[in-house]
Amino acid sequence: MNAFSPQIPHQPPHPDALQLRDDAWHQASIRETLQHWDKRSDLWVFGYGSLIWRPEFNFLEARQARIHGYHRALCLWSRINRGTPQQPGLVFGLDLGGSCTGRAFRIAAEQIPDSMLALWKREMPSASYIPRWLSCHTDAGVVPGLVFTMDRQDNGYVPGLSLEQTVAAVLRGHGRYGACTDYVLQTAHALDAAGIPDRRLKTITQALQASIPSLV
Repeated sequence: MNAFSPQIPHQPPHPDALQLRDDAWHQASIRETLQHWDKRSDLWVFGYGSLIWRPEFNFLEARQARIHGYHRALCLWSRINRGTPQQPGLVFGLDLGGSCTGRAFRIAAEQIPDSMLALWKREMPSASYIPRWLSCHTDAGVVPGLVFTMDRQDNGYVPGLSLEQTVAAVLRGHGRYGACTDYVLQTAHALDAAGIPDRRLKTITQALQASIPSLV
């Protein structure tokens, strides 16, 4: 038994609490989010987690970008993508406070409808995020970007986990996109490759690697 095998004090929500959204809900949410779009202009999407290394949409341009007022944190129980309702993992959310550096992707106007629906299905299966338009600061100027921020009222929101609790959840999680451990490490590697520092994530990856030496 490794050092991160004890029960997690911050218990996940009951499996029955998971409410999945259907295509009609996704389409309505997209319409609301894009209500001011002129249908001719390209749009920017800000990635701070797996979108950095697996965007799954075509884009015309990508820039390193920084947003203010939110920081990257493993603060959402993942009950689909990187876990199950019975044994959830953790995924990143943008929680209040600080700032976050990631990548801003410019999507061509004609590809917006298909790209947005696929993006909503991936990021919003249970509507745990709030889509917002925030200023993305890049070396080439500020662009308005679509950003998925944490909904603190969502039953999957889990703030304040200790390092040990975080690592235990990550090690246990496995969902439709694979192991939670892979998700966290690939995000860390992508940030390193892009020259984006994240001290919190560095500490977590070091603890994961110490718990499972084969990950080094």
